[in-house]
Amino acid sequence: MTRSSTQILSPTWIAPVVPKDVLLLGHSLVIEGERIAAILPTAEAQQHYPDAPEVLLPEHLVTPGFVNVHGHAAMALLRGIADDREMMDWLTNWIWPIEGELVNEQFVYDGTRLAALEMMMGGTTCAADTYFFPESAGRAFTDMQFRAQVGMPVLKFGNAWARNEEDHIHKGLAFRDSIKNHSLLTTAFAPHSPYTVSDQGFERIRLYAEQLDLPIHLHLHETATEISEALQESGMRPIERLHKIGIVSPALQAVHMTQLRDDEIQLMATNGVQIAHCPESNMKLASGLCPVQKLRSAGINVAVGTDGAASNNDLDMLQEVRSASLLSKVTSGDATSLSAAQSLESLTINGARYLGLDEHIGSLEPGKLADITSIDLSHPAFQPIYHPVSQLIYTASARDVSHVWINGKPVVEQGKPVSADSDSILAATREWQLRVQSIQANQ
Repeated sequence: MTRSSTQILSPTWIAPVVPKDVLLLGHSLVIEGERIAAILPTAEAQQHYPDAPEVLLPEHLVTPGFVNVHGHAAMALLRGIADDREMMDWLTNWIWPIEGELVNEQFVYDGTRLAALEMMMGGTTCAADTYFFPESAGRAFTDMQFRAQVGMPVLKFGNAWARNEEDHIHKGLAFRDSIKNHSLLTTAFAPHSPYTVSDQGFERIRLYAEQLDLPIHLHLHETATEISEALQESGMRPIERLHKIGIVSPALQAVHMTQLRDDEIQLMATNGVQIAHCPESNMKLASGLCPVQKLRSAGINVAVGTDGAASNNDLDMLQEVRSASLLSKVTSGDATSLSAAQSLESLTINGARYLGLDEHIGSLEPGKLADITSIDLSHPAFQPIYHPVSQLIYTASARDVSHVWINGKPVVEQGKPVSADSDSILAATREWQLRVQSIQANQ
């Protein structure tokens, strides 16, 4: 008997990711409610579920939804305001002053909706986010029916959301309590960086993270300047300092990691640290290069993130993972490094594992949540198609995504959002644009 919530997806190709390197032709995905019920030959699926509506996807490749493991969603409203600048100039003279003037609950809500719209239209179904006012970000992600790890920011400086480290942690824990049973949201401590959090702050974060079994999402070894200033201040590289405090552990979700010695890579591997690689932001800000091949060879899980749209300038995960693959090849001198199949893993199951969600998402397996992306490969630019996954990684972009499901619900169909109010999102974006331009005019 077919349930009313059952649907069948019938593409040309399915790349389930688990098992590895499998490509299914002539198969269909059966979704029941929020979960994948089965993957069957299409004729068999039609026979077993004769009354289920079937979504026909000829010349489409279906994959797990993409997972963006690092970003600052609300900063989509700051896209392109200060391009082509050194990182600390970009932060201290442009980003932070504008944030100081504008960031409030509504800014975060509107910016997060804009980012979620862009991400899901590009095939991303889950993202890790860290910014001020996580309550507003969580509400925006929920309204967009989007899955997210919403970070609890911690800084030693006062800002519009919190006064100091203690206030950040207190408000963050209250946010954690408010979403602990949420179907789409999880959380993590998100201390901004070693240079913006004190030893005492990190010690409190470690204690709470251990007690509550929460991850710690942290920008780390992002630039050479960060390393040199840490050495001048404490005589220690940031990783050494954090290791002494107990932060270097399986709870650590390290972001960027462009400045690494071999002994630090081994320390990361020994302690089960996972790494978010943000190649396009790193390149744009000239921050450095993450040694992906060495990290993977050491057994470290490396996933991919876009960073915020203010430093990328897009949230296109297909372009991001292509950049990651090409950078890994050229920096390692190995053309086999981060292959198309491995890149798809970085885009999906590695990201799910990074967020502790790999039992639920990241691959197309019966019993997992139905977070699914369909990519239209019919355009002449894809022809001829010998290896669909290679075409996905080396040719496709976000604009080739046709359909997206999150929790079994369609959120994008034929390249258009199903229920998101694009008009109101773009209208709010234009209002914030005028306010940003007014501030720039007076700088």
